[in-house]
Amino acid sequence: MMASSVTTDTLMSRIHLVRGQKVMLDADLAELYDVSTKVFNQAVKRNVKRFPVDFMFQLTDEEHKRLRSQIVISSSGWGGRRSMPCVFTEHGAIMAATILNSPKATEMSVFVVRAFIQLREMISTHKELFDKLQELERKVSVHDKSIASLFEAIRQLMAPPAQARRYIGFRRNMGDKQ
Repeated sequence: MMASSVTTDTLMSRIHLVRGQKVMLDADLAELYDVSTKVFNQAVKRNVKRFPVDFMFQLTDEEHKRLRSQIVISSSGWGGRRSMPCVFTEHGAIMAATILNSPKATEMSVFVVRAFIQLREMISTHKELFDKLQELERKVSVHDKSIASLFEAIRQLMAPPAQARRYIGFRRNMGDKQ
């Protein structure tokens, strides 16, 4: 990935949701910062205290399989990974740029931050739309209940009375002859 070809859209496609957090794979960051994955991971191991679990974590086997089915990750074996990949949150990606301490890493960290920010704004916009849709659905539900009760009242008014009609006044019983 060359600096000239890097866009926030390109980076956003490499941001994945794992354990409820937006993360990037170590291999993607290494490529972005123009170092091999091995060199990148060695630098992280030398500075492991700078990467708490909210900055970086290693994928489980299940998470790795899920990601591998979504994107192309080489399998273990000849030339492939021999350990589970690490993933980095937004803060971890920025921290990784500082430990690499190269102009390329510094330049690319700006793009990484912008990609995470753009993704956050998109999610926020979708959340606002979702909230508005729920509010509208709630209002329609209340109106539907009101309309339904109005129709029920009209039906009751239109229905014939349930009791037999009672006559007013004196009625003489024809069966009694005096």
